[in-house]
Amino acid sequence: MTDSDNHTQSQDKATAKSQPPRESLLANLLINIVIPALILAKLSGDDWLGTKWAIVVALAFPLAYGLRDLFQSGKVNFFSALGIISILLTGGISLMELDAKYIAIKEAAIPGLLGLATIASLRTRWPLVKTFLYNDKVLNTEKIADHLADRGNESAFERTLKQASWMVAGSFFLSSALNYILAKVILTSPPGSEAFNAELGKMTALSYPVIVVPSMIVLILAMFFLFRRIGKLTGLKLEDIVAHH
Repeated sequence: MTDSDNHTQSQDKATAKSQPPRESLLANLLINIVIPALILAKLSGDDWLGTKWAIVVALAFPLAYGLRDLFQSGKVNFFSALGIISILLTGGISLMELDAKYIAIKEAAIPGLLGLATIASLRTRWPLVKTFLYNDKVLNTEKIADHLADRGNESAFERTLKQASWMVAGSFFLSSALNYILAKVILTSPPGSEAFNAELGKMTALSYPVIVVPSMIVLILAMFFLFRRIGKLTGLKLEDIVAHH
């Protein structure tokens, strides 16, 4: 084995170590949705944790998961931080036994603000669509940029990014509307009651099929739109566009 081979292997190992471990979808669902929903629905009675402690324990799981993500990445991730703030607001509103309408407003506000931020970022040098879709983890951005420049299609691509941004923002606005409707429909019992905790658990459990899935469909459509436009503007095939790690 040559010195260059050893050097290449060392670089590969260093790169592998520097990359964060892949997030488990199952662990994500269990910690953020399934476990909190079960605790709120089954352990809120006086014979178990009681209404307040059930909320504290249930929200501790996604809160700890979010904090772990922040510490592992070594930097403040805007979306992880927003998730932690959302969890703390839910806990605060529930523990203070405020009207359920505030939870509905909070549930709608978080994705709504993300949608507005996505649109507002179009006026900056760092549009958020690049964070969601057009980044080197998803696409071979260097090759795409070279081919866009060769064909003189940079301006057309910027228009494509704007269109994709509106589609991404649309997914957040859809999530905002569905969040609000779900909270208003399900949270009908007085805050601080066992029934309210059970409803909060039900809302958490339904958030994935009712909210996440439709929003993800819109996001996937935006991704396919972007891939298709990149192919037309660069002349590259899909396998050349997608990043290979």
